[in-house]
Amino acid sequence: MATSSCLSAITRRLEGKVALITGGASGIGRCTAKLFASHGAKVVIADIQDKLGHTTIETYGKLDIMFNNAGAGSPNKARIVDNEKVDFESVRGSIISTSSITSTLGGMASHAYCCSKHAVLGLTRNLAIELGQFGIRVNCLSPYGIVTPLSKDIAGVNNDQQLEMAMNMNANLKGVTLRTDDVAEAALFLASDEAKYISGHNLVIDGGVSINNATFKIFQYPQDS
Repeated sequence: MATSSCLSAITRRLEGKVALITGGASGIGRCTAKLFASHGAKVVIADIQDKLGHTTIETYGKLDIMFNNAGAGSPNKARIVDNEKVDFESVRGSIISTSSITSTLGGMASHAYCCSKHAVLGLTRNLAIELGQFGIRVNCLSPYGIVTPLSKDIAGVNNDQQLEMAMNMNANLKGVTLRTDDVAEAALFLASDEAKYISGHNLVIDGGVSINNATFKIFQYPQDS
């Protein structure tokens, strides 16, 4: 019986938690919402955050996890606690944002996109310091290219396989393709109690692309003739 209870706790890692996910209509957000729900979380999905923090708390009595997977504008406020979205002193939780490997590498995307992802990383680190005193962890995910409706639109490609082949060609880790469920699993880990002492971290999900200097091929094996 003890073993059964232990296995149940492992398979439902977010039991009793409430999660707010923005950008949940498709791609990474949709996949993460389904995964969180399968692990016992009550999930609120939206593409705009306006008053959602308060609405979620009024509905479920708390907010444990916030996954910022879509951008949204807000008034200029110096401190995050001034936003009054969550009663930080009474709720411990996890904030996760989606960044990109462009937050660690140059020349991967447009200037505007690159700057926005650097901003996510900087905000993550600053918030981790400010919100640590309230028991709130703040982390971000930086994935390599993934085939999603948004990435296809940016690349001007309608064929999933065509875009996937292009991404795999430039990937460091061969024989496996990064997909939305891989990023969702990483978000699940950061949201769960298994990551209870991880904060201010940029979890890079890129198969080693960001540490690979493709110019030097000292580990390149000769191609079979």
